[in-house]
Amino acid sequence: MTGHNISDFEFPVGYHRFHKDQLFNFQLNRWYSLGYARREDMESAGRTIKTFADWKREMLLLAETAVAENRLMNAAFYYRAAEFYTRSDDPEKERLYDRFTDLFYEAFKNEAIERHKVPYEGAVLPAIRVRSAGERKGILILHGGFDSFIEEWYSMMRYCSNHDYEVIGFEGPGQGAALRTFGLPLTHEWEKPTKALLDYFNANDVTLLGLSMGGWFCLRAAAFEPRITRVIASGHAIDYMKSMNVVVRKLHEWCFEHCREFMDRMAEMKFQGEGMASWAVDHLKYITKKEKPLDALEFYRLLNERNMHSELVKQDVLILTGRDDHFIPFKMHDMQIKALTNARSVTGRVFTKNDHAQNHCQTGNIGLALDMILEWLDQKTCSQRDGGAIEGAIA
Repeated sequence: MTGHNISDFEFPVGYHRFHKDQLFNFQLNRWYSLGYARREDMESAGRTIKTFADWKREMLLLAETAVAENRLMNAAFYYRAAEFYTRSDDPEKERLYDRFTDLFYEAFKNEAIERHKVPYEGAVLPAIRVRSAGERKGILILHGGFDSFIEEWYSMMRYCSNHDYEVIGFEGPGQGAALRTFGLPLTHEWEKPTKALLDYFNANDVTLLGLSMGGWFCLRAAAFEPRITRVIASGHAIDYMKSMNVVVRKLHEWCFEHCREFMDRMAEMKFQGEGMASWAVDHLKYITKKEKPLDALEFYRLLNERNMHSELVKQDVLILTGRDDHFIPFKMHDMQIKALTNARSVTGRVFTKNDHAQNHCQTGNIGLALDMILEWLDQKTCSQRDGGAIEGAIA
C-alpha cells in the first residue's frame, strides 16, 4: 500500500540500547519512539554504525529497502535520519530533505492533513493543521527547536486530534522549509513567528507546545503574546549558558570577549571531526546562516534567562522534564519553575526510569507524556470555562 492509516501508529514503551554511543543511540530511539521506525531496523543499523558516514549509508540502505517494500512511512523517516547527520556542505543534504517530505506526504495522503503557507516578513512559514476528530475542545499549536521538522510531530499531532483537539504544527525561522526553501535564519524572538501564525489562523485562547529548544522559544512567545492561554515546554533549558559547567562557561565567555579570532581558528579545526560538538556547531552555523563557529555560537548566548522573560509569562504553564536528559541538566527544571513568578499556574512533571520516559523530550514513552499533556489540558480548559483557574499552584 502507498497510504498509511493512523490506526497503525503506536508509541512503543522503552528506551533501547540500539548503540553504545548516545550520539547515535538517542537518534535511533527518537524515530522508533515516535512510531515511525521498526525496531529490527534500528537494531540492525546500530550494530554497524561507527561514524557519520556509516550512519548515512545504513539509513539510506534502510530507506531504499523500505521503498522497495512499499513501507513509505518507514522510508520517509529513514531518509530523514540520513539527512540528520549529513553535514551542511554536503550537496546531498537538500535532496535527502526533499525525498523525506515527498515520501511523508505520499505515505499519509489518505490522512486529512491541511498544508498552509503563513506569510512572514516577505517569506513563508510552513504549517500543517489536523482538525479535531470530534467536538473541538481547544487549539493546540506545536513546534520544535534546534533540529526538527513539523512532519516529525505528526504522530503526536494526530494523537491529540483523536482526543478532540485541533492541532497546528509550524516551522519557524531556522527550521525545515522556512530555512531551506525561504531562507529564514533562526531567531530567539519566537513571539514574531507565533504572532504571524495566530494572525493567519485568526486563533485565540490557544495552547502552545514547544519541544526541546522549542520549550525556550514557546515560553518566550508566551511572555509577549496574550492570545496564548496555556503553554507547555518539554526538554528545554531556561538558560543555555547556565546549562554548562561553571568553569567551561566562564572560559567560554572570556574567549568570546578577548580572543575571538584565535577561537574561531581553533573551532574550525576542532569541529571538522566526528562527535556531537562537531555536528552541533555545523548545524548551528547552517540554521543561523553564519559562516564562523563563534558567530553561530553567539545564538546560545541569546538563549538566556533574561531574554526568556519568565516573569512576563502569565499563562498556565506545564514543564515536562526527563530526569536523565543527556542534553539538559536537571537543575534547569527547578530554575524554570521558580522563575515563573507571575504565571497563573505552574505544573512541573519529572519523568524517571520507572516511567521509561527519563530521556530528552520523553523519548522512550511519548504516549505517557501525551496522556499527561491531555489530562492537564482537559483540567485547565474545564477550569477556565468554569471560572476556577488555580492561582500560583506548583505541582
